[in-house]
Amino acid sequence: MNAPQWEFLLLVTLATATPALGQDVAPAVGRAGTGGIQGGASIPDFSGIWAHLTWPDVEPPPAGPGPVTNRSRRNGASSTNLLVGDYANPILKPQAAEVVKKHGEISLAAVPYPTPSNQCWPAGVPFVFSSNIGMQMLQQPDKITILYSNDHEVRRVRMNQPHPARLTPSWYGDSVGHYEGDTLVIDTVGVKIGPFAMVDMYGTPYSQALHVVERYRLLDYEAAKQAEERGQRGLTRVGADPGFQRNPDYKGQGLQLEFTVEDDGVFTTPWSAAVSYRRPFGEWNEMVCAENPNGYFPGKHAAVPTADKPDF
Repeated sequence: MNAPQWEFLLLVTLATATPALGQDVAPAVGRAGTGGIQGGASIPDFSGIWAHLTWPDVEPPPAGPGPVTNRSRRNGASSTNLLVGDYANPILKPQAAEVVKKHGEISLAAVPYPTPSNQCWPAGVPFVFSSNIGMQMLQQPDKITILYSNDHEVRRVRMNQPHPARLTPSWYGDSVGHYEGDTLVIDTVGVKIGPFAMVDMYGTPYSQALHVVERYRLLDYEAAKQAEERGQRGLTRVGADPGFQRNPDYKGQGLQLEFTVEDDGVFTTPWSAAVSYRRPFGEWNEMVCAENPNGYFPGKHAAVPTADKPDF
């Protein structure tokens, strides 16, 4: 496969397409006291399958510092063929800006550089928000499990608990959550630094100081539509639908994720971004990366995680 398009790199992981989970929405998960809401309010129900078809970017905030964006444009929107991060973004410290610039130079040479998603590697937070277009949240009183479409990625969030005093870094970090009214807040630290450590598709690095706060809330149909139109202006939607195309007949609520990233080892200031999720038309499809390790770089194997000795 010679110099494949970046959009194809995202979709080539569709090794199988067997529906695994339906689209039925589960009942509400509980009342006050079971999930951290005070004053008798119901816990918001985020269950079911959600999707966004924008790639490779997340949405910028309405105001204030935002994420690294694509300098390469196609038809006035972010290009999926060339990933050239804006290394002049003032959120980047000089060393981080140089890393982003080097990744862009590789892309301009029509060579796909390694990322967690095209190397079948755990994506981490916040990279997982942009690299996965499908998401499902499973709510329980003491924990929340978040499933992502690519390569069976899973995050586990402990509810109403502090971070441990001694934290062992892990691929998705230590995530703790609580409810603030109708908003789910998830706080993540301790994201492990691997060989392809980056917070976005442009190679923006992170350090051990990475701290990510997510805020999820439901929006009514009109508010979700307006948020999506504002946030996705200038972004590119995935051309080939892997099963997550928005359901045109669904007039119910949308889900908005707003997240803030802090890392004083890489960034000059905290910055924010968003993802607008809508109910998809199709069912959940398996997107398996590890079963296709030769699909990205001609004559080379993807660096699939291996162990020198068994873990048991």
